Amino acid sequence: MTSHIFRDSLEYERRKATPFSVPHISLAEVHAAVPKSLHKKSTPKALYYVLRSIFFCVFFYLVAVYRMPRTLSWLESCRLHPWIEGAFVWLFWSLYWWWQGVAFAGLWCLGHEAGHGTLSDHDWINHVLGYLLHTFLLVPYYSYKTLTNNTIQKAVGSIERDENYVPRTREDYKLPPEPVAQAFDYHDVFEETPLYTLCRMILMQIFGWQSYLLFNTLGSPMYPEGTNHFSPNSPLFKDHQRTSIAISNVGLTAMACALYAYAEAVGTSAFVRIYLIPYLLANHWIVMLTFLHHSDPTIPHYREKQWTFLRGALATVDRPLLGWVGRFFLHNVSHDHISHHLFSYVRGPDLSYNQPRVTEIVRKVLGNDYNYDSTNTFRALYRSFSECCFVENEGDIVFYKNKQGIAILAATSVAAPHRANTK
Repeated sequence: MTSHIFRDSLEYERRKATPFSVPHISLAEVHAAVPKSLHKKSTPKALYYVLRSIFFCVFFYLVAVYRMPRTLSWLESCRLHPWIEGAFVWLFWSLYWWWQGVAFAGLWCLGHEAGHGTLSDHDWINHVLGYLLHTFLLVPYYSYKTLTNNTIQKAVGSIERDENYVPRTREDYKLPPEPVAQAFDYHDVFEETPLYTLCRMILMQIFGWQSYLLFNTLGSPMYPEGTNHFSPNSPLFKDHQRTSIAISNVGLTAMACALYAYAEAVGTSAFVRIYLIPYLLANHWIVMLTFLHHSDPTIPHYREKQWTFLRGALATVDRPLLGWVGRFFLHNVSHDHISHHLFSYVRGPDLSYNQPRVTEIVRKVLGNDYNYDSTNTFRALYRSFSECCFVENEGDIVFYKNKQGIAILAATSVAAPHRANTK
């Protein structure tokens, strides 16, 4: 019997078996269901969450720097077999890398919230916190703030205007038209061994975030080749935003210099163990959660005639990423992502201490339009990575197709939306 960690969840299977229909509820109805008290921001609470995350980062660091050497010295005194001693060494460092990577990712989540202005009613507090948290992780705060606001608030789920994880089309892969395409046409482009797929997935998880920032990988294809998130002259930004992009670069330069000085002081090996590996693992969590929010075989993408803000906001999935660890360290970023989309316009309830309560309300209001998936997250990652291959060039509502050119769901014929519900 197949272990449940390798099986799709009942929610996913139910979504696969249910013919798709566009949401017909209005954004006003959703907003009206959430009490105004949940729209309020609390600077003290936000500072508590920031300080809590910083505390754990410092705690894990101190354990690695001071407690771990003493433990290893004690192991040496026990005169264990070298293989056993080596196994303990790897175990200790692996535990540090895991927890520090998750804690670093939590800093990114808080910096992301700051970019939306949801940590505090005071913009300067949001900017200071977001700038410091993201700069520590070598993230260009103002650059990413600009794009996340544009993406989440204005164009998520839109084929033409979305900024992240925009599906590539049949034409992008130079596939023959669907009526004449044969199995070998798809095989030539997409077919690969499971091991090769796994290796590509690992590369995306470790380096995908840097690739996105440096080369706009899996970003919107409307930008020219060579587009990146660091140049003030990048086509990603408008003229009035270019100074803030340069300010981000100043912080990144200072952080890079600090990391270089730290590496010089402690040695390259210690720098890799203490900062670089947790940094790369944090990038893994960032790529995983953002990719799975918007890449799923059962979730639609909309072209202009059918896109509305509400439809785009609902074109994502809530997932219990890492269970209680995700709630505590990642501030509910995956557990309650739909509420984050729905209320980014009113700027408030997507805080970690309000999200679970908002999700409970929204889930009841949306009914079958609420998407949740308890599939093991690593299973879901492999599933989406291997099955979300491309979308058709035509169609106002499209679903990902797999390596055989087959979509799990298809859009039914629907009337154009009322644009009054888009905001």
